[in-house]
Amino acid sequence: MRPCKKMAFIAKINGIRKCNFVGHRKRVMENYKVFDCSNVLIGSYFNSDFGCAHENKEHTLIYLLSGELEITERGRKTVLHPGDCAFMRRDNRLWLQKKPEKDRPYHSVVLKFSRSFLREFYQKLSREQIPFNSQREKDSLRLLPKNRADIRSLFESVIPYFEMGEQPTDEVLKLKMIEGVYVLLNTDPALYASLFDFVEPWKIDILDYLNENYMLNLSMVEIAGYTGRSLSTFKRDFAKISELTPQKWIFRRRLEAARDMIRKGEKSVTEICYDVGFKNLSHFSRLYKAFFGISPSTLV
Repeated sequence: MRPCKKMAFIAKINGIRKCNFVGHRKRVMENYKVFDCSNVLIGSYFNSDFGCAHENKEHTLIYLLSGELEITERGRKTVLHPGDCAFMRRDNRLWLQKKPEKDRPYHSVVLKFSRSFLREFYQKLSREQIPFNSQREKDSLRLLPKNRADIRSLFESVIPYFEMGEQPTDEVLKLKMIEGVYVLLNTDPALYASLFDFVEPWKIDILDYLNENYMLNLSMVEIAGYTGRSLSTFKRDFAKISELTPQKWIFRRRLEAARDMIRKGEKSVTEICYDVGFKNLSHFSRLYKAFFGISPSTLV
């Protein structure tokens, strides 16, 4: 078993103190500290309000120890208070607003579940205990029940690593991921469908995903990953449901959405262009005219 390793050295660069660990990054600035343990456990401390766009690439649990966290997803705001824990599915983009208290910093701990770990975990499950009839929830964010001993134990047990600047062993990190998965599975059988979205019958429907996310500028590799597939499997599955290439399907979906929005007359053509995912107005206008035979401004 690999022993815990402590900080190797501290360097000061451009007024920012950077604390470097072997396998454990610690960034210290005037108003915040972030402890990153192998991108599995992440501890954050903020002394002032901090907001950021967050692209969630892995299924994640976040636990708040102090301060307040506002999570905005598709216009819906969820607020976490000390002791709250939320599950964030890996196929979404969020806005996170972190707020400290008057006399205490914002302090949260994040636990991420890699897909390789989840595949290994799933292979070890007994088929009899898997609820294959569970349905994947539509919402990408779920607030877990309050005052649970298993949640509190999971996250508060790792605080000493952050306080002492030590990197947990790989074995400890894996145990924490296992513990976290059981927290979720014991919360609701429906979370089987979210965690193990790379296997049947829970593999994410490609068209459902694209209809919800066509406006995002994602690469084909990202879309494949978000739907639980390799790029080659994604292309093969997509060819079964559409004669178009994925990129052409997305362009068509954006143009159809733009036409509906233009007909409503609530926004300008320029606003609609960017809302549906295009980055360039002239490119949008050219594609729109080629597809519908008229300029988008004709309907305004």
